[in-house]
Amino acid sequence: MNLLKSYRDRLSQLVAVPSVSSPSAQWDMGNRGVIDVLANWCNELGFATEVMPIPGRPNKANLIATLGSGPGGLVLAGHTDTVPYDENRWQHDPFRLTEQNDRLYGLGATDMKGFFPVALAAAEQFAKGQLQQPLIILATADEESSMDGARLLTQLGRPKGRYAVVGEPTGLKPVRMHKGIMMESVRIQGLAGHSSNPALGKNAMEAMHLVIGDLLAFRTELQSRYNNPGFDVAIPTLNLGHIHGGDNPNRICGHCELHFDLRPLPGMQVSELREVIDRRFDAIRETTGTQILCEALIGGVDPFEESADSALVQAVEKLTGHQAESVAFATEAAFMQQLGMETIVFGPGSIDQAHQPDEFIPLDQVQPAVDALTDLVQRFCVEGA
Repeated sequence: MNLLKSYRDRLSQLVAVPSVSSPSAQWDMGNRGVIDVLANWCNELGFATEVMPIPGRPNKANLIATLGSGPGGLVLAGHTDTVPYDENRWQHDPFRLTEQNDRLYGLGATDMKGFFPVALAAAEQFAKGQLQQPLIILATADEESSMDGARLLTQLGRPKGRYAVVGEPTGLKPVRMHKGIMMESVRIQGLAGHSSNPALGKNAMEAMHLVIGDLLAFRTELQSRYNNPGFDVAIPTLNLGHIHGGDNPNRICGHCELHFDLRPLPGMQVSELREVIDRRFDAIRETTGTQILCEALIGGVDPFEESADSALVQAVEKLTGHQAESVAFATEAAFMQQLGMETIVFGPGSIDQAHQPDEFIPLDQVQPAVDALTDLVQRFCVEGA
């Protein structure tokens, strides 16, 4: 079958199955329909498929599809969920693949349902037993929200492979570094009272003023300690994004809440940063007599860095003619690394189209993407490098 026709047909089926994931219950839905479609295609190609339900998340699952066997191998990994969408801003039906101006439009076309037909097209060329190491197609749940699919994989220590390509849209340029992300809340419980006598209460907003000052001081400290010129923004960032407190000018503020995000560089760990931030607030707790509760709004994603000397990085650089670079967005790459695999982020499409109305993937990147993955399968699964 013609490659582009096969690609269109497969992507059309994936786009037609809604799989939005979101922290908001209003938007959140399952991805099982997409997983089942992918599992059927992989079964037809001779893969051994395993559908892995996400505990406590009805109708959500991962897929591990394995062709061949051995201790090493290559994992082609992607997520099956999409972000929510504003239908009123789309000129095309988000769930009907539309071809126009050599582009394929649809929700998830670039981020990142469009990667799976590319991976399958490459796999089709190796379905007759010539693999010396396994080829694994991995499809995950909830990357756009909780990353629970990838977290489950690291808990179970699966899949086992030596190399992993995370097929996020990079314009077919290899990416070996990205920042992590934390989204955190700080909730301060004070004591309300009549504003005419401050002694009647404990002002949570005044305590939050101290917390904000401490967070900004912490940001300055981090930016003086950490710098990576491989990133466009070479320092870790901390953004104060949301605050709410109190209810009336003549009442002592009894409760105040702040949301912030922190984007750490490689070499910084999310769990350690959380512990440090919470300890820093102990002095404010004592001074103000308020309760200060720190909670994660999302699980957090550690930063990712693969060595420039990695065999996988060098192979993709040679294939594409592009030196591996960094990106600002977070992916599941750090989780693949935790499973012990050399990892790179590499796929068709542009991140500039992701999370946008009329998301599209350009047709002229399909054949080069298939060719690149085919070469990687040959290198790491047939030749067994």
